[in-house]
Amino acid sequence: MKIGIYLCECGSNISEKIDYEQVKNLLKDLPYKVYFHKNDFFCADEGKTEMEKDIRKNKPDRVIVAACSPREHESTFMRVLASAGINPYYLQLVNLREQVAWVTEDKEKATAKAARYLAAAVKRVALHEPLEKREIDVSPDVLIIGAGPAGLKTALAVAESGRKAVIVERTPVIGGLPVRFEELFPNMECGPCMLEPLMGEILHGEDAERIELLTMAEVEEVVGSYGNYTVKIRQTARYVDEHACIGCAECVEPCPVSYPNRFNCNMSERKAISFPYAGALPNAPSIDSSLCLKLKGEDCDKCREACPVEDAIRFDDADKVLERQVGAIVVATGADLYDCGKIPNLGYGKLPDVYTSLEFERIAASNGPTDGEIRLKNGKAPKSVAIVHCVGSLDPNHREYCSGVCCQYAFKFSHLLSDKLPGVKIAHLYKELAVAGKDGAKLYAHARHAKSTDFIRYADIKDMQISGAKEGTTIQLKDSAGKEQKLAADMVILCPASVPAAESAAIARVLELATDRTGFFEELHGRTDAAQSKLKGIYLAGTCQAPGDIQRSMSQGMAAAGYALSGLVPGRKLEIQPIVACIDPDKCSGCRVCVAVCPYKAISYDEERKGAQVNDVLCHGCGTCVAACPAGVATANHFTNKEILAEIEGVLG
Repeated sequence: MKIGIYLCECGSNISEKIDYEQVKNLLKDLPYKVYFHKNDFFCADEGKTEMEKDIRKNKPDRVIVAACSPREHESTFMRVLASAGINPYYLQLVNLREQVAWVTEDKEKATAKAARYLAAAVKRVALHEPLEKREIDVSPDVLIIGAGPAGLKTALAVAESGRKAVIVERTPVIGGLPVRFEELFPNMECGPCMLEPLMGEILHGEDAERIELLTMAEVEEVVGSYGNYTVKIRQTARYVDEHACIGCAECVEPCPVSYPNRFNCNMSERKAISFPYAGALPNAPSIDSSLCLKLKGEDCDKCREACPVEDAIRFDDADKVLERQVGAIVVATGADLYDCGKIPNLGYGKLPDVYTSLEFERIAASNGPTDGEIRLKNGKAPKSVAIVHCVGSLDPNHREYCSGVCCQYAFKFSHLLSDKLPGVKIAHLYKELAVAGKDGAKLYAHARHAKSTDFIRYADIKDMQISGAKEGTTIQLKDSAGKEQKLAADMVILCPASVPAAESAAIARVLELATDRTGFFEELHGRTDAAQSKLKGIYLAGTCQAPGDIQRSMSQGMAAAGYALSGLVPGRKLEIQPIVACIDPDKCSGCRVCVAVCPYKAISYDEERKGAQVNDVLCHGCGTCVAACPAGVATANHFTNKEILAEIEGVLG
C-alpha cells in the first residue's frame, strides 16, 4: 500500500518546534511504501493546488496530512482528495500544531512525539474504507403543531419562501393565549391588535394559499424521518363550514344549551354552537357534539333555522383522518400555568375572589366575562388588591425555575388596576423580582413609585395563609426578615409558574421527542441550538421549550423556520453523511440496548427481522450504541475498533 504524507510547516508554527527531516528518519521502517511532501501552507490556494497535482502524479492509496486541527481544515483537505480523484475518506489529518508544536517546548521531544503521531496515522489510515455520501429526495413542506404566536410566525415565514405550511391547532381558534389578553407588557399594547396583522396574513394574505390551517386537529401518528415524514392528523368535526360561514353569529342566541366557557376560565357561559370569545379567528363558530341536542339525536334545528347562509351549518360533518407529507416538523404547543390548587394555603378554588393571572386577564379584557369591568363576585369594584408573585416558581417543592414573565405581567396588572380603578390599593407580595431587558424596568418603576402600591418580600410561600374574611380576604405571611405580617385585600391575583402544556407528554410520545427534567421539550443545546430538538428534522418554537415572552417566541419561530428552509430546499437532494453507526443484521441478538441509549432516536427495532437497524438520516455518529452493544455488533463507520486500536498501537510503538 502506498501512503503519501504531506507535511505542512504552517509558517513557523510547526517548523520551529518539529524537525521534519528527523521525523522522516524516525519513520523509515514503516511497513508500507511511504513518501513525503513538504509545503509552507498546504491550506493556502497554492498549497492545495500543489497537493492535488502531487496526488495525481504519485497516485497514493491513502493520504496523511500533518498540519492543524481537523476542526479547521479536515474538510478542506477532503475536498482536495476528491478533486484529485481519491475517496476523501482515505484521508487522515494529524494535528501537529495544537497537539504537539504549541504544547511541547523541547524540540527533540516534539519531534519524537510528531513521529509517533504519524506512525499511528499510518497504521490507522491503512484500514480506512471508501465511504460514500448518499442523497435522498425530500419534501420541502413543513408541519407546525400549534397556532400561537410562535407557530403562526413559523408558518408565515415558510409560506413566504414559497413552501407549503400545514398548521395543526387543537382548539377552534388561532393566536394562542396573547389574543385573550387586553394589553401586553412592556408597552401595554393591545394583544389582539398586535397579532391581528399576523393572523390576517395567515388567513387571507398573499401567501395564505400555501398555508393549510387545520383547527380542532391533533397529530396522531408520525412515521419516517427528516426530509420525508408522513403525518396522520385527526380533525374533529366543526359542524360549521368555515368557508361558507360569514361569522354573523345569528346562530348562537337561539341555541337552547349553555355550558361553562373554558376560554373565559369557566367564568361565563357559551352555547353549544358559539365563538369562544368575541373576535376569535377563524371567524366561524363551532358546535360541541357532546352538548348539541341535534347531534345527540333530539329534535332541534334552531341554529340552522337562524343561519342566513344555506349549508353553512352541517350536521352531517364528521371527524376526518388526514395524511400529509412534510420534510420537517415544528412543535409550537405553548405552555400552561401551574395548578394553584396544589398550594392549598393560598385559598384558590375555595375563596371567591382569589384568581389566577389568566383569570384576571379575562376579567380585564373587554371581550371577557365582565366586559372588561374589574369586579368582585358580589359585583362591587375591589378597593384593595394583592398580587402574589412566584406561585410555584423558585420552589423546590413545586418548580425550581423562575418563569421569567410573571413579574412583568404582575406590574402590568398594577398599571391596569390603577387605570381602571383610580385609588385602588395594591400590594405586591414577592419572593424575587425579575425585570430583565431594555424595557423590563418600565412597568416596575411605575408600580414602585405609585403611592398606593406596597411591596412586601416573603420568605416561603408555604408560610403564607390566605383566608376568607367578613369582607374580602386576609393574608398572613412571614416576610424575608422573619417578621409576621397581616394584610387585607378584596381581591387576590396569583401569578403561577409557567409549566409544559398538558398535551406535551402525548406529543412527545408521538414524535419520540425527549423532554427535560421540568417536562419541557429538550433542545439540542440550551444556548446554541434552543430551536432544534435532539431529533433531526423536528424543531422547537416558543414556550414549549422553556418559559418566555412573545418576543422570544416569535424569534424562536423564525429560527425554527430558518432551520427548515435552509435544510430542505426544493429541487435539492438531502446529502447523508456516511460517518454513522451500522449494525450487523446477522449477528444482532435483538436486545434493544442500542435503541434505548441512542440520544437521537436513530435506531429502531425491526420486528420482522428481529434486530436493530440504524436510520442514517438521523444518526449523528456519536458512537453511544457502539459502546453499549453487549455483542459488539454495532460499529461506527470511520471509527471502527480496528482503526482506533491500530492508532493506539502506532502511538505506543
